[in-house]
Amino acid sequence: MAYHVGSEVGRLRQVILHRPGDEMTRLTPTNKDDLLFDDVLWLHRAQAEHDQFAHTLSSRGAEVLYLTELLTETLAVPEARTHVLDAVLDPRSFGKATADMLHAWASGLSDADLAGVLVAGVTKAELLAATDEKPSLYLRTLAPSSFLLPPLPNHLFTRDTSCWIYDGVAINSMRKPARMSETVNVGAIYRWHPRFAGEQFPTWADGAAEGAATLEGGDVLIIGNGAVLIGLSERTSAVGVERVAQRLFAAGAATSVIAVDMPHVRAQMHLDTVMTMLDPESFVRYAGFGPRDTLILRPGPRGGLKVSGHRASEFDRVLARALGLDAVRVLTPPQDALTAEREQWNDACNVLAVAPGVVVAYERNVATSEFLRGHGIEVLEVPGGELGRGRGGPRCMSCPVLRDPL
Repeated sequence: MAYHVGSEVGRLRQVILHRPGDEMTRLTPTNKDDLLFDDVLWLHRAQAEHDQFAHTLSSRGAEVLYLTELLTETLAVPEARTHVLDAVLDPRSFGKATADMLHAWASGLSDADLAGVLVAGVTKAELLAATDEKPSLYLRTLAPSSFLLPPLPNHLFTRDTSCWIYDGVAINSMRKPARMSETVNVGAIYRWHPRFAGEQFPTWADGAAEGAATLEGGDVLIIGNGAVLIGLSERTSAVGVERVAQRLFAAGAATSVIAVDMPHVRAQMHLDTVMTMLDPESFVRYAGFGPRDTLILRPGPRGGLKVSGHRASEFDRVLARALGLDAVRVLTPPQDALTAEREQWNDACNVLAVAPGVVVAYERNVATSEFLRGHGIEVLEVPGGELGRGRGGPRCMSCPVLRDPL
């Protein structure tokens, strides 16, 4: 199968999701901020909401792939298992004694149990209950409930750690420490899982190996016509955008990358929290975001870049020209300031297109959905009372790997 995502709105055929699991039971009022959540989730309800989300996608023709299942099947490949364990059980982090304990214990787990641990984490008490303790200053300094491997609740947002851009995938370098280990799991899947291992596709970014040149998938919109829109947000750096642009241009995979200046605030952490695409010529945009300054990157001589700056007043014209259109339609719900802020906080603009003009949205964002329907957009509503506590909507929770061409 040739994986390809050439737009934000082509009919969705295959998508990676992560059904929330035991990692969510590790969230507490004390650690939730470090783990980038605003509240603790009720797992049973969150799973029910996620199941309805997955059903909505599959009912519209998309094959749903689950991250934990992909990771389990990847760990059945000996080389992949060795790579993952070596990456997450680095003696430089734990000391040799504790790293050896963890490695011996993890090596004896089944593929499914190891996948569960890699996502849900393990505490000191859990390790000691399963293995014989060895002398370790590091272990002696930890409380029984301290995490040796931290939980990864943000795996829920599969968009960020990897994103398909035209005919290749970016395995992204994450800004926040709480998310950096996610790329180990995702990178192993793309490298060794039988579904992907036999395919030939370029890799536009290589996870933690990219260092501080961060790029997160929530900032990347594949708007089509060879153009990519990327937010310069609190999570995505200018160097990260330059790097992916140069690789795309060198491969002839894209003709322009439009970098969008963004506020560096949590409420607008990614471009897709304030702006997403509805059909080949339409966007929904949060009123508080508004038009923004842009920098357009194009291929330059001898592998370099050409960079041109454009004022905020030109934002919509920049989008239209990139798409080869006379104009784009930008739908901004006419809401009072309080309603607009509430709906944006609940990811009203973070919609996932499953086909041109058909999007999935949280049911709680009534005003925005009614406005979109009034402009001819079909809105498929899903619950998000628990899922939304991590500040991510349907687009955040999905990593398309195959869409139909427009």
